[in-house]
Amino acid sequence: MAAAPAPPVKIRLRGVSKGFAGKVVLDGLDFDVLEGESVVVLGGSGTGKSVLLKHMIGLLRPDAGTVEVDGRDLASLARRELTAFRRRFGMAFQEGALFDSMSVQDNVAFPLKRAGWPKEKRSARVAECLEMVHLEGAERKMPSELSGGMRRRVGFARAIALEPRILLFDEPNTGLDPVIKAVIDELILELQERLQSTAVTITHDLTSAFRIADRIALLFRGRIVAYAPPDEFRALPDARVQQFIQGLASGPLTE
Repeated sequence: MAAAPAPPVKIRLRGVSKGFAGKVVLDGLDFDVLEGESVVVLGGSGTGKSVLLKHMIGLLRPDAGTVEVDGRDLASLARRELTAFRRRFGMAFQEGALFDSMSVQDNVAFPLKRAGWPKEKRSARVAECLEMVHLEGAERKMPSELSGGMRRRVGFARAIALEPRILLFDEPNTGLDPVIKAVIDELILELQERLQSTAVTITHDLTSAFRIADRIALLFRGRIVAYAPPDEFRALPDARVQQFIQGLASGPLTE
C-alpha cells in the first residue's frame, strides 16, 4: 500500500532575516509548517520567538527572505489584501492581552465588529466561542474578575472568533500553575481538532511542548537549529538541544 501523501506546506519561511537597531534577531531563518500540524517553537527569552510569529502573520516584514502562507508571498500583498489575508489567522497573545475596560462579550466580539458582523450575529458567535473554551455564560464579566487561566481562555475565544485556519499561540502558559497549564494545553489541542486548523505555539515550557506538539523546533541565534517530532527531538545529540532539555547553565546556548 502506498504511503499517504504528505500534507501541503501551510507556512514557509526562506532566508528570513530581521534586525532592530543594529541587532540581528532572525538570521537567514528557514522554517516550514505543514497543514494540520501542531508545531512548537522553543527558545530562551529574547531569542526572537515573538518576532518569528509576527512575520508569519505579516505584522513585520523581513529585511531579507520570504514568508509564504498558502503559497502567497506576504510581501506581494497590498495593505488591504494583507488585512483580509490575516483573517486566516487567530492569534492568542501573552496573558490574554484583553482590553481591561471591555467586558468578555466585547473582547471576544472585537474582531467580529471590525469584520462588519451585525450585532445579533456577533452575540451568537461570542456565545459559541465561549462554549468552545468552556466559559459559558461569562459574557458580562470584566477582565478584572477573571483568573489568569480564564483570561487566557477568553483570549483563545477571541482568537477563534473568525474561524481561522491557522492558530498562533504566544507563550500561552506563562505564569500559570502546573494544573492550569495542563488545562490550557488540552484546550489548544481541542481547539485545533475542532477547527481542523494548523497551530504554531511559541514557548519555553518543555512539558507543554512535548504535550501538544507534532514537531518541535529550537530557535537559537536567529535560526532554527533543530526540528523534529517530540520523541526524536528529545533524543537528538545536538548539544544545544540537550542543554535546553536538561536546563543546564553551561553549554553552547549560554556561551
